[in-house]
Amino acid sequence: MVDRLFSEPVLAEWYDVFCEGRRDFGFYLPLVMAAESVLDVGCGTGELLRLAREAGHTGPLCGLDPAEAMLNVARRRPDIEWVLGDLAAAGWDREFELIVMTGHAFQVFIEDEELRTSLAAIRAALSEQGRFVFETRNPLVREWESWPRELEFVRGDAVVRMAAEEERLVDGDRVSFAMTYTSLGWDRPQSSRSTLRFLDRAALSAFLSGAGLAIEQQFGDWDREPLTDASPEIITVARRA
Repeated sequence: MVDRLFSEPVLAEWYDVFCEGRRDFGFYLPLVMAAESVLDVGCGTGELLRLAREAGHTGPLCGLDPAEAMLNVARRRPDIEWVLGDLAAAGWDREFELIVMTGHAFQVFIEDEELRTSLAAIRAALSEQGRFVFETRNPLVREWESWPRELEFVRGDAVVRMAAEEERLVDGDRVSFAMTYTSLGWDRPQSSRSTLRFLDRAALSAFLSGAGLAIEQQFGDWDREPLTDASPEIITVARRA
């Protein structure tokens, strides 16, 4: 299911401002540049693939996202393939040397069957020597407890303010939360309600193994520090088993 945050055009236009300064691109961009063909699952506005083109990548780059508003922003870069939809319907067969999921997009797979189906499609889309690289937040750190309640974003003369609901619902490995975005130039506030799944290392390994994917490397942060219980991220490099 597409979160309304990513479905509303007014918020899609602001998405890259919301994500300014993200550290994950420093990790992912060299991987993209080293791969001949790349699929970005949950590509959003396509910023990572755009940066790769600007850095000189000449091979096939493809971004997949279920939110048309986000892809409408991405399509301003016409020399990259943009696909509206989900993994299960795409039907790729060993076409990509690298598949990435950035921005914690992996955590939107809430149900077991949805996750299994998506991982099976990723394996099918990987070339024989291909790699699947993604991250998920480490549930042991309980990062959701320290997420900011209010933020302000500025672009030129425009300002958007984000306010989070006080209550966050934790149900097993799922965390649900809601945010409201306001700006003086908008007709009305924009609301977003989301649920993310926080898989631990054992559960993550089991899902990957069940899909025929083997973990090759794991890191705990974007500087490639070893993964520990205190690491904020579980960054995983996987391949066909």
